[in-house]
Amino acid sequence: MKKKQKQEEQLIIEDITDTAPDALEKESDEAKEAGTEPARADQVKPDTLREEPGNEDPPVVIDMKGITKKYFIGQPNELEVLHGIDIKVRKGEFVAIVGQSGSGKSTLMNVIGALDRPTGGEYTLDGVDMFRTGDSELSEIRCKKIGFVFQTYNLVARTSALKNVELPMLYAGVPMRVRSKKARELLNLVEMGDRIRHLPDELSGGQKQRVAIARAMANDPSIILADEPTGALDSVTGRLIMDIFHKLHDEQGKTIILITHSPELAAECERILTLKDGVIINEQKGSGRNAVL
Repeated sequence: MKKKQKQEEQLIIEDITDTAPDALEKESDEAKEAGTEPARADQVKPDTLREEPGNEDPPVVIDMKGITKKYFIGQPNELEVLHGIDIKVRKGEFVAIVGQSGSGKSTLMNVIGALDRPTGGEYTLDGVDMFRTGDSELSEIRCKKIGFVFQTYNLVARTSALKNVELPMLYAGVPMRVRSKKARELLNLVEMGDRIRHLPDELSGGQKQRVAIARAMANDPSIILADEPTGALDSVTGRLIMDIFHKLHDEQGKTIILITHSPELAAECERILTLKDGVIINEQKGSGRNAVL
């Protein structure tokens, strides 16, 4: 399974290297003529508030129903890792998927991120039916709609931090001057502007992860998938990485899915899904400022 996971993570590297006041006044005048007064704020029912344009729920960007994932299908050692997963994630949510090692977290992330195809169920990503999407379309989705952050960083070893961040833009056809400028901006965003010429081997674990986050943001994806991004880091550096994710969520409205075994980190998110033996056994509200169920 570890070999399979490594191959799926490598797929990301291969993807990179392949390719209205007047109306209100009128309404008020009409109300006066009719002898009615507009309702006070404390008289408005909650259901009415929800119907106002500004109180509509954000659209669902990840919609999974009954997702299963099997390996070695038809063989004596056939293994089902995911057993009927149902997940809805709305645009701009910060969701944690928490579980112990072997619970199916990484397999689920690979399916969510289009690194691996589910065996059964229904999956729609930002309106796209993932069961009817070809390999080239999946590659484009991974390149433009999703940013990946892995525990092991997956930086290109003999390439500088700047060039690592440029790579997704290079193969998306972004002109050199534009991608270089944006790469510098992203490295500054994660406080790595003074390390742009350093190779991965010249960086600490936390610095590598910050470069990886900058690279994940290169093509301005709407969704960020982070698989145990603090797992190989000390607590202080891990805190810095989590602060960056909160910043991306709060200031840029990114949809973030954090895969973690840490209940403490999961509690910082808006919603927490607990996975055990390939099944979601619990869903609860986190401490995020927009936490909902």
